[in-house]
Amino acid sequence: MASIEVLDADITTLAVDAIANAANTQLRHGGGVAGAIARAAGPELARESRERAPIGLGEAVETTAGDLPSRWVIHAATMEPGGPTGADVIRRATEATLARADALGARSLALVAFGTGVGGFPLGEAAAIEVDAVRRHLAAGSGLERIVFCVRGEEARRAFEAALA
Repeated sequence: MASIEVLDADITTLAVDAIANAANTQLRHGGGVAGAIARAAGPELARESRERAPIGLGEAVETTAGDLPSRWVIHAATMEPGGPTGADVIRRATEATLARADALGARSLALVAFGTGVGGFPLGEAAAIEVDAVRRHLAAGSGLERIVFCVRGEEARRAFEAALA
């Protein structure tokens, strides 16, 4: 049985096989979590992202993780550049991220609160959507053994803990 946990931590420091990035369809990593991941990973991630872009809303692609302790970054498109997001896109992005992690053979995956930063989506709703998608994915059979919802701040931590409860 896979473990699911919530950590209030910096995703760029986690030693997991893959980390998720809440990306835009152009895979431009300017601000928020995407910017932090890009800065910590180094120039290789930006180069690989340019080669893989664009991707559709709700789709996910991986790059290597550069200087990060993880092996891969799975970039899930949760919005157009600068645009809002929605529940269906967050659900599809979570499902696509989980599917990419399995396809890569990842055993551990850190997810972020998709769409809640620049996308402006409510934390509680995003948490419920993502937790539901993870539970359905694991119930259907997955090689993932550990899933971490890596969030920042007490409000986000509480939202994901409530969704898991």
